[in-house]
Amino acid sequence: MDKKTTRLRRAKKVRAKIATQKVARLSIHRTPRHIYAQLISADGVTVVASSSTLQAEVKKEISYSGNKDAAKVVGKFIAEKAKAAGITAVAFDRSGFKYHGRVKDLADSARENGLEF
Repeated sequence: MDKKTTRLRRAKKVRAKIATQKVARLSIHRTPRHIYAQLISADGVTVVASSSTLQAEVKKEISYSGNKDAAKVVGKFIAEKAKAAGITAVAFDRSGFKYHGRVKDLADSARENGLEF
C-alpha cells in the first residue's frame, strides 16, 4: 500500500466511529502548503463552517501558510465560526493524519477558543 491509501484507510475507520456518536465533526486536511478545516453537521450532510489558510482574513494574520502558526490561526477562526453557529461540542476527525505538528496545533487552538472535543 502506498502512503495515501494507508491514510485513507485510517480515516475511514475514524469516520465510522464518529458517525455512531451523532455529534458535529471537525474535519481537517493538510497539504505541504495549506491546512483546511471544516465543521460538518451531525448528520454528515451539511458543512456548517469552514476555514483555511486560503481565506483573506487568515492570510492577514500569517506570513507563511504551511507552518504551525498558520494552523493555530485556522483553529482560532474555525472555533469562532462554530460558536457563532451554536456548536460547542465536536468530534475531531484528523482524516488519517498523525496527531502531531500542524494537526495538533490546530486542535489545541480550537480547544483554547471554546470548542470541546
